[in-house]
Amino acid sequence: MKRKKILFISSWFPNKLEPTNGNFVQRHAEAAALYNDVEILHAIGDFNQKEKFLFDDKIVNGLRTLIVYYKNSRNPLRNFPRRMLAYKKGFVKMQKPDLVHANVLHNSMFFAVYLKKKYKIPFVITEHWTALREINQNKTPFKIKKTAQIIGNCADYILPVSQDLLKGLENLGIKTKLKVIPNLVDTSLFFPKKNENPEFTFIHISNLIPRKNADKILNSTLNILKLGYKVKLKIGGDGDYSKLLETVEKSEFKDKIEVFGTQTLPQVADKMKNADCFILFSEDENQPCVIAEAFASGIKVISTNVGGISEFFPEDFGILLQNSDESGLEAAMIEILKQPKNEFQNKMQEYAKFTFSIETIAREFSEIYEQVLK
Repeated sequence: MKRKKILFISSWFPNKLEPTNGNFVQRHAEAAALYNDVEILHAIGDFNQKEKFLFDDKIVNGLRTLIVYYKNSRNPLRNFPRRMLAYKKGFVKMQKPDLVHANVLHNSMFFAVYLKKKYKIPFVITEHWTALREINQNKTPFKIKKTAQIIGNCADYILPVSQDLLKGLENLGIKTKLKVIPNLVDTSLFFPKKNENPEFTFIHISNLIPRKNADKILNSTLNILKLGYKVKLKIGGDGDYSKLLETVEKSEFKDKIEVFGTQTLPQVADKMKNADCFILFSEDENQPCVIAEAFASGIKVISTNVGGISEFFPEDFGILLQNSDESGLEAAMIEILKQPKNEFQNKMQEYAKFTFSIETIAREFSEIYEQVLK
């Protein structure tokens, strides 16, 4: 296949204000760059900025990445036109693409619609937003759903990260072709450790927002420690972890719990391979990168069965829970402790390579680009 010029744009993308926001989009762009010439353009408002526009143009992980910061306003009606103008100012600095790969059906992606209408540049869109899952649509504002429907029906292809999300998009009245392409894992970073940990170690990494239930994971671990089970817990990520620290400090098991803040991807990989079981106890998800990263690291997973998680969760790779009840989590943790360590480790690694690797996702993207541009 001939290399195409692809411009990635996204409603969420890592920047100086939100360093980890949409980092899964950045990884998708890096995968697409295996077989295509990729550039990235993002626009975001900054309330503390004096200048109308600031251009941060640099090479990030081998890809030209231009982030245009615009002066944000307290009046939201002013911010949308400013964002669109920021995108326009950034676009003239980029190579003209054969195709735009947009991400997240937020109103920012009206810029992809604009490029298609003005320059005849087709666009595909990858979707990640839990608000567009069918189960959430009764509480998602009408304006968000209508925006997603309008942009979605202008796209040439939509690539949700799960079948569950695909059904949600169809339910919105989106008629564009859809195909599931999941989030990816860098399998050169995430791989199993062959020697065993001296003590069984559970791990949780997330952005620590309330629906991730990190506090419940910590409480469940403390409860099984009180029952005499010899385990450790590593827990943390982006966001406020002060309450977790406070709980640990008040407990009698401070030496068994490690609380940490924001991690780089290599640090996440190191923590994963030095654990035995990953726990995700969310109320809502799509297709979380962290579960795929756990499988690539050869460790089992305990997770709530929400969103598209079960679609990428082979039997024997862990335990799926039907709700976020702490007693159920504790029982699952005890059950995992009874199972042989490193069981199915190689099978997990192979599954992750086949399903989520950079090479796999790169090929799937290129096949879609080829279809749209033929």
